[in-house]
Order: sequence, then C-alpha cells, then structure tokens
Amino acid sequence: MAAPAPSFTLGIEEEYLLVDRQTRDIVPDPPEDMLEACAAVAPEQVHPEFLRCQIEIGTRVCADLSEARTELARLRRSVADVADRYGLAPIAASTHPFAVWLPQKHTNRDRYNMLARDIGAPARRLMICGMHVHAGIEDENLRIDLMNQVRYFLPHLLALSTSSPFWQGQDSGLKSYRLAVWNELPRTGMPEEYQSFGEFQQQVGALVDAGVIEDATKLWWDIRPSGRFPTLEMRISDICTRLDDTLTVAAFYVCLLRMLWRLRRGNVAWRRYRNLLLEENRWRAQRYGFDAGLIDFGRGGIVPYGELLEELIGLLREDAEALGCVEAIENARGIVARGTSAHRQVAVYQEALAAGATAEDALKLVVDWLIGETLHGLEPAAGG
Repeated sequence: MAAPAPSFTLGIEEEYLLVDRQTRDIVPDPPEDMLEACAAVAPEQVHPEFLRCQIEIGTRVCADLSEARTELARLRRSVADVADRYGLAPIAASTHPFAVWLPQKHTNRDRYNMLARDIGAPARRLMICGMHVHAGIEDENLRIDLMNQVRYFLPHLLALSTSSPFWQGQDSGLKSYRLAVWNELPRTGMPEEYQSFGEFQQQVGALVDAGVIEDATKLWWDIRPSGRFPTLEMRISDICTRLDDTLTVAAFYVCLLRMLWRLRRGNVAWRRYRNLLLEENRWRAQRYGFDAGLIDFGRGGIVPYGELLEELIGLLREDAEALGCVEAIENARGIVARGTSAHRQVAVYQEALAAGATAEDALKLVVDWLIGETLHGLEPAAGG
C-alpha cells in the first residue's frame, strides 16, 4: 500500500525589529504593556523574541498559501497598529541600518537566560531577524529524505529574500549580513545528510545524553526537522520586507518539496552534493544575493540567477498549479527586476547621499522606507 501524500500545509514565522518613529533607532526596552497588547490581539501567535527589541509572529497551520497570506497580513497589521499607539513601528528587515547591538537587552525568560549564559557574546549580538517556513511532511523518513535533497536549493531561496545589507551604520557589502552574525552560533549552517530519521534521532540523542542540548530545537541549521511539529522547517532566508515576497519564498519552498516528492514516487532523486559545494553557493547568495549568479554543479560553472530562476519556474509549474502558488512563484521575476529589500535599502541610502544628506540622515531614510514597505499592500485594520 502506497504511503499517503504529505499534506504540504504551511506555517510561517516572522521576526520584526521594533523602532522608535522619532529617532528611527531600535527600542532596547519597549513598554511591557505594548508587548502584552500585541499578544492580546493574537493570543498564542505573537511572542517576545530573544532580544526585547524584537517581536515574533507565527501563523496557524495553513492549508494553502492563500490562508497563509490572510494570516500574515492580519498579524503584521495588528502588531503595527499596536506599536503605533506607542510611537513605535515594526520593520521586517533582518538587520537594522544603524542600531548598535551592545545596549540591547535580552528577554527575561528561562530559555533566553540559558541561551545568553551558554553562548556569551555571540548571543548578545543577535540583533537579527529571520523568517521560518514550516511545510507539513508527516512521514518522518520522508522528512529526512526531502531535507537531504532540498538543501541544494536553499541558496536560491536566500538570494530571493535578502534584507540585511547594513550593520551598525555601515554598508557591509553583503546582501545578508544576518548570516554572518548567525554563523557565530554553534549548530548552524547546512545540515549533514542523514540516511533515516532514526539516524538523525541517534545523533541528536548523543548531544542530549552528553548534556549539551535539551532537545532538537537547539539545532539551528538552515533547514531542520522541527522539534515540535511534523514539519520540515526552512530557516535560511532573511525576512522579506514585503509580504508578497515572503509568500513567494514560502511558495518556492513548498513547491520544491512537492516536486522532489513527486520525482521520488517515480524513483528519481535530485543529485546530492557535499556541503563543501552547497556552502559555496550559500556564501555567494549571502554575499551577492542574486547579482553574481550561483554555481550550477551539473554544468560545472556559474549561471546567472535569472536563468536559474526561469528553469525553476518551469520545473515547478505542475506543483505550483497543484498547490495554488502560480502567481506567487511568478512574482519572483518581479523581485529580481526591482531587487530584494537589501538592494532597495542600499539604493535609498545612496540616493540620499547623492542628494546631499549626511550618512546619519540617509540611514534614517532607509528606516522610513522599511517602515512603509513592511506594510506595503496591507489594508488598514478594521476600525483603524
């Protein structure tokens, strides 16, 4: 009897930085009643993050991308409306253009206190935000097999999502400086290949038995079997400033998984590559976004990202139609045409400098742009 198809349900988590509308700087210690008001708007879906200047939202389990859109739009808008009453605003960016990490305070919770104690300074530097996409893959061994295969495409997803070109007032030269910060932590980067869910559990168990981690949630890889849900969780991407771009990255991810599952039914598997090669494309996406292409290991050379994207759109057509993701997938062409958030942030900064602004004022204009783009295309909340 054939195993049932995965549900390919979606769950999306986004982390935002909270900024002061007047200074445009991060708020190291936002009012406690503001955080409580945000949580009250969407119980169990809005949470504090490691740093108090951050707030995290998470959708419910969504049957499809349309439902995920509705959930994300509601949550983004709700957090923004509450923050606005306190003179604050959320920005969907993986780094702040000029904030300094040293004054930031971490949230006083057991989990976060333990993280700060165990990791030290690298944890205190985590003034970064990400986006995580959960895809429902109920069969445990299938979850591992698809993780092994989809690793190849993670740099392609990162390149579409970059939103962290600045760090502490400097243009880093990277499209995703977030990963440079994140890489300082243990158990990050590309996971190894596992032969089965049992082997994965055995490896995790060795760390648990040694007393260095409590459970699999302390694995902070670019992709991982969730330690809490029957999902495969993609974590490599920056947070997209525009909601439509978030949905495009999520759509690509779930369609890639469906494509790999579809091929697997015909006893076909995507060719595996060692982490040495996968990490090189990860670095190219981190450094250049999609500007300098990625390595196509089948062809043995660097291929322009636009060409790779068109191949992917064609490859995923059947899956995008089955999952109702065609429009979201095709929106990737628009991202490449106008640039990701990282491209646009740098452009706003450079244009302001060219117009005579100081570097400080130019960076504040980038924050203003981020505040607006975070709510791009979202309707005001009812009664707002």
